[in-house]
Amino acid sequence: MKNVMSKALVALVCLMVSFISYTTAQEKAAAATATTLVALEKAENNNTLLWKIEGNGIQTSYLYGTIHLIPQADFFIADATKTAMLSSEQVVMELKMDDPNMQMAIMQNAAMKDGSTLDKLVSEEDYKKVDELLKSALGMGVAPFNGWQPMLTSSLFLTKFIDGTPASYEGSFMAMAKEANKELLGLETVSDQVNAMGEIPYKKQAELLMETVNDMEGMKKIFADLVGVYKTQDINALHDMIADQSGGEEIAQFMIYKRNKNWIPKIGELAKDKTTFFAVGSGHLGGELGVVNLLKEAGYTITPIAN
Repeated sequence: MKNVMSKALVALVCLMVSFISYTTAQEKAAAATATTLVALEKAENNNTLLWKIEGNGIQTSYLYGTIHLIPQADFFIADATKTAMLSSEQVVMELKMDDPNMQMAIMQNAAMKDGSTLDKLVSEEDYKKVDELLKSALGMGVAPFNGWQPMLTSSLFLTKFIDGTPASYEGSFMAMAKEANKELLGLETVSDQVNAMGEIPYKKQAELLMETVNDMEGMKKIFADLVGVYKTQDINALHDMIADQSGGEEIAQFMIYKRNKNWIPKIGELAKDKTTFFAVGSGHLGGELGVVNLLKEAGYTITPIAN
């Protein structure tokens, strides 16, 4: 059971924002298909996940957009990305992925603050559906996660959206950094991420969880379309797709834009003395309130690198 729990927690940490989609599945599937077509048209103008950051008193550094889980068959790391990462002195992701206390931190922060439990937020029938889905995904039911924020619980069956073996950019960059003896750091803590999610009312989270559970096939289609857009490397199309499907402007504000803004001074601090490779969810990069534009507004020179 300990090994199963560890896998569940790793899946949770790797998810967070990059794929949280919560209008009705039918609406999202149609929107995602349309967005994919737009992305293919726009890709020539925004077709890189890799950016160089310079100026404003920092060492030359790099920014890369990940997707936290992706089918192994679709996984790619271009030579330009490897070069940028290996030429950097340190690697910074959303979380410090080698923190030995991460699982404990998740367990300490995952619970709903008001003592709510999932079985009180959804019907008995829906609770059984979640239980069955988690048993098929993890080999264990919902009981250990009954007090978790529902959106965190939804991340535990993320691999159900993927056909075949999943790959992780965070896991790959962590392995590369370890092999090259580079320090790993994080832009935020588990508590920061979970608290951002906690801004969304728990009842709303439970409703969004059940929308996902009740149309898994629709969600698989959306996830496949998201991967398709990711492979075009069009950061603005990725932003539009994820922001549109995040459950509305209020949720995007907490889960994407507020965090983006918080990261800008941290990027400056971390890159002041060391060349740094930053890797964050690609949904954070594009758009007016995305990290790329916010860095420009903060006075940095940020240049796309063909990837």
